Amino acid sequence: MRLDKYLKVSRLIKRRTVANEACDAGRVAVNGRPARASYEVKSGDELEIQFGQRALRVRVLTVADNVGKADASAMYEEI
Repeated sequence: MRLDKYLKVSRLIKRRTVANEACDAGRVAVNGRPARASYEVKSGDELEIQFGQRALRVRVLTVADNVGKADASAMYEEI
């Protein structure tokens, strides 16, 4: 699954276009490297997302196309 779609489906970022813009601006890193929106996310990847002054680090647990709101947080764990 593409990185921008994963960020939206897991509800880490609210909209896919915003996720795409964050990737283009270099605010999203995968395994310590800046990643493009087209990066293929796999289980075990570590994502770091910059939200202004705050940084969020998560580890990908599962990748699924359709997930309900209640189950979205089960797709990752915070580090």
